[in-house]
Amino acid sequence: MPPSSQRARVFTAFASLLLLLTTVAACGSGTGTGAAAPESSAPANAAFPVTIEHKFGSTTITAEPQRVFTLGLTDQDAVLALGKVPVGTTDWFGGFPGAIGPWATGKLGGAPVPTLVKDTGTGPPVEQIAALRPDLILALYAGLTKEQYDTLSKFAPVVAQPKEYNDYGIPWQQQTETTGRALGKPAEAKALVEGVERKFATLRREHPEFAGATGLVATPYEGFFVYGSQDPRSRTLSSLGLKLPTDLDKVIGDQFGANISKERGDLLDQDVVVWTVPDLAKDVTTLRADPVYKDLKVVKESREVFLGESTDYGAAFSFVTVLSLPYVLDRLVPQLAAAVDGDAATKVAQTTS
Repeated sequence: MPPSSQRARVFTAFASLLLLLTTVAACGSGTGTGAAAPESSAPANAAFPVTIEHKFGSTTITAEPQRVFTLGLTDQDAVLALGKVPVGTTDWFGGFPGAIGPWATGKLGGAPVPTLVKDTGTGPPVEQIAALRPDLILALYAGLTKEQYDTLSKFAPVVAQPKEYNDYGIPWQQQTETTGRALGKPAEAKALVEGVERKFATLRREHPEFAGATGLVATPYEGFFVYGSQDPRSRTLSSLGLKLPTDLDKVIGDQFGANISKERGDLLDQDVVVWTVPDLAKDVTTLRADPVYKDLKVVKESREVFLGESTDYGAAFSFVTVLSLPYVLDRLVPQLAAAVDGDAATKVAQTTS
């Protein structure tokens, strides 16, 4: 995650979805006939050809990809989890070599980190991506436009974000299983998903108090920015049994999150609020001094969880992938349990790693 000085760029990715991606394309219908050949021939695989539908039509992959480029913010984790190291990744936040977080580095298996393609604010440079000779571009956790899709499709098949969700709204389960289909490993992908879902189920059994609690994820971006039900971070709370505010999506509209007015500060008064902040020391103090926020019960009863965006934990919480979730749950669940235990004297232990 970036430091506070790069805050605007983070929200180009998370709050101004399409600003970052104005020059990159995802694939439409067809197979990307201009794709470069793999460096080495893959063995025959009954999983191919496979056709994957997405926002702009469908993409057919005819053989096992050998050179995968991940355009989406978190798509590299699913690729790594399935035993393949991408040739390139997209630099959204900075701070991690090859955009590989510490929860995923063990999956490199000694291979060099992927080539990092930097976004300068107008979209990842198509020429640099093409120079990596990818035979598959994954843009699942992304916000591609049709124009971007058409451009990249000229030299490689691209699997874009699904049409049934908001941009940047694909659930981690579908991200993993779609990646598995694209790589010819659908059974392995399903097993990975089932393993993490079993962990969620175990935690729900161990913490029945979550089922009666309400929760919200927010960040102090240009006031109060809250995440809706289609955001992966919100889904983490829901998967643990917590309930989101009933009118949350009605307030923010058809998007993954939005700023709310001071008049709707009541949305923050839940059994627990998980805050992602650029600067733990500074932003916690500022929030608790806010005239709207400081008098809410969630503050007075210490039912807040604060995650620093520049910490490994904060970055993992925002990734929400098959690899980052186990790392996050080991840290988040004890904090949530302390927040919703009904005892105002219980302090939520904050952690940065």
